[in-house]
Amino acid sequence: MRAALTDDGLPPLAAPGLKLHERLMHIAESLDWLAARSGALPGGLDRLRRLLRRGLEETAALWPPVRAAYRWVRLVAFLLENKAKRPAREVRRRLGRLLRRIRQAAATDPDASVRAQLGHFAKVTRSYWAGLFWCYASEDVPRTNNDLEHLFGSHRYHERRASGRKRASPGLVVLGSVRVASGLATRLRPEEGLRLPEGYVERWRGMRGHLERRREARRRQWRFRRDPDRYLNELEERYLQLSLPS
Repeated sequence: MRAALTDDGLPPLAAPGLKLHERLMHIAESLDWLAARSGALPGGLDRLRRLLRRGLEETAALWPPVRAAYRWVRLVAFLLENKAKRPAREVRRRLGRLLRRIRQAAATDPDASVRAQLGHFAKVTRSYWAGLFWCYASEDVPRTNNDLEHLFGSHRYHERRASGRKRASPGLVVLGSVRVASGLATRLRPEEGLRLPEGYVERWRGMRGHLERRREARRRQWRFRRDPDRYLNELEERYLQLSLPS
């Protein structure tokens, strides 16, 4: 019982609640079998059996919707694991078909909780669509969040060693899309050197402008935190100047 209650599982794919319910069912069935064979259980075991049975019966209606929704989660996880090494286009097409089936199930399932869960799951999965399939096109792109966090951690480690800082540079928040990619490319493929494709200048200018807008937004936040009254007074004066008739 202690092992069943203290096992947190490995969410999101190894749901601890479902695992706990399954193990409690096994324990209750084992105690029922012992009671049937021996005729009676000692006081402590008998109380445990009755407590388990009462809890399982009172929560029996809660588990089928969770299991029904979780079957779709496992199907999506199996598809994205891509053991068959399908190309990114094929994985995208298969996941698109699966999400359509999930949305259909969300629209037709008689249980309101299952409809809500499936609808939310399809919506959130779709929100990751733009960056979900790069890992199947390039082996250097991490497939899971854990692998991605490991790469971010390795970049912070090397940056601290190079700069002498105890913490990562605050500029990493603004310039991370460039710094992390270039740092990883330099370490993972040092033999390729600096290879600039044709027509890179326009893309570089666009990226530079995007990063500069982010940097300016961060500078404004810093100016406001340092002197809120002065920052707001400047905004008020600018607004009044704009509102004055020409």
